[in-house]
This record gives sequence, structure tokens and C-alpha cells, in this order.
Amino acid sequence: MTKYENIIKQKAQNKKPADIDELAKKYNMSVADVKQLKDDRGPLDLTRQIGELQCEMAGLKTKVHDAELETSLVKAIGINSPEMKAAKAEITELKETLKSRDYTRQHDYQFLIDENRRLEEEKNEAIIDNKKLAQQVDDQVNRLKKAREAGM
Repeated sequence: MTKYENIIKQKAQNKKPADIDELAKKYNMSVADVKQLKDDRGPLDLTRQIGELQCEMAGLKTKVHDAELETSLVKAIGINSPEMKAAKAEITELKETLKSRDYTRQHDYQFLIDENRRLEEEKNEAIIDNKKLAQQVDDQVNRLKKAREAGM
């Protein structure tokens, strides 16, 4: 009888589980070999495969739950964190500043346009006045020339 058959026979006779260390010493085997022989289900046993897959699925469910929890915590902390609140306040403040600068820029721009028009009108009036004065000076010079020629 082989070692494997002896272990199976002892397992069948004893309803209580056999001590693995005792069996390993008795048959001069390693504990790992005895454990493998004691578990008579092979790798193709469907019950064993289902059990392994259920254990793997439970582990994956735990990982998914942990990942979802972490994601929800990151979202919650990210939205309500002091840094996020400060950033939102700063964005609002900068938007208000930008609006006031746009108004000022538009206001200044309109002021500059009005000032430019006023100065252009003054320049045109000065040119017209200058032409009139030049004409008056020419008229006076011509009168004096005529007066000299007439006999003065």
C-alpha cells in the first residue's frame, strides 16, 4: 500500500481530522506534501474551482468597495476642502476685479475719444483762426503798399 492510500484509508476510518504534523512524521514526508495529499480534490474539481472563484470575487468586491470609498472621499474633500473654497473665493474676486477694470478701461477709452474730438476741434479752430489772421495781415500789408504807392 502506498503512502497516499494509507492517508486516504486513515481519513476514511477517522471521522475527526488527522494531525498533519503527526502524519508527516509517521510517513517521513513534508507537511506540504501531506496537506496536498489530504486535500483529495484535484485542480479540476468544480466545487474547488467555485470556492476559489468565490474567494477571489470577495477579494475583488472588497477592492472595488475601497476604491469607490476613496473616490467619493476625494470628491467630497476636493469640493469642500479649505483650499477649494479659497480658490473659488479668489476666482470670484478676480472676476469682479476684471469687470471693474473692463468698466474703467471702457470709461477711460470713451474719455479719450471725447478728449481727442475736443482737441481736434480746437486744432481746427486754431487753423481757421490762423488763416483768418494771415488773411488780415495780408490785407493790412496790401493797404499799406497801396497807400505808399498812392503818395504817402
